[in-house]
Amino acid sequence: MRADSQQLMILLDQLGIATTTVEHPPLRTIEESRRLRGKLAGGHAKNLFLKDKKGGYWLLVALEQTPVDLRIAAALLQAPRFSFANEVELDRILGVVPGAVSPFAAVNDVDGRVCVVMDQRVLDIDLLNCHPLRNDRTTAIATVDLLRFLEGVGHPPRIIHLPGRSTSGEGSPTSASSYR
Repeated sequence: MRADSQQLMILLDQLGIATTTVEHPPLRTIEESRRLRGKLAGGHAKNLFLKDKKGGYWLLVALEQTPVDLRIAAALLQAPRFSFANEVELDRILGVVPGAVSPFAAVNDVDGRVCVVMDQRVLDIDLLNCHPLRNDRTTAIATVDLLRFLEGVGHPPRIIHLPGRSTSGEGSPTSASSYR
C-alpha cells in the first residue's frame, strides 16, 4: 500500500520527527518553486529520479543550486550511465508525480529498488525543504531527522560530494527539465 502525504506525516510523528509544512500552488520545477515559496528558512532540495543503463534506480538529492553532471554522479557512485526515469516508473516505484519527488518518496519503495543518494552539501545545512509526496506543499525537516527517516524506511542514503561550487541554479544541466 502506498503512503500518501497524510500517512507520511503520521509516520514522521511516530518516529518523533518534527516538521513544518506550508501549502502553496502545485509546483513542477525549481524555477516555479523559487517564484512562489516566499522566504522559507533552510535549503531547498533538487531531487533527481534516475535509472542506470542496467535498470537500477537512484534518487539523487542535492541542494537546488548545486549543478549536477549525471556522468560525474554515475562515476562517483560506480554506477552505469544515468538517464532520467520516466513518469510511469516514478509512479510505479515511488508513488509520486513529476514535481513531487523528494526523499520522502522512499517510503513507497517497499521493494528496495531505489538507492537514495545525498550530496554532502545537503547534510551541511540544518534544515531542508522537500515536498511531502505532493507538489502543493513543502515540508521543512531537520537534516538529521531526514537521515533518521530514511533509515527508518530502509533507505539509508549513500553520501557523495558532487564537484564544483553551488550556483544560482541558472542554466544548470538539470534545473529546467528534471523531476523534482
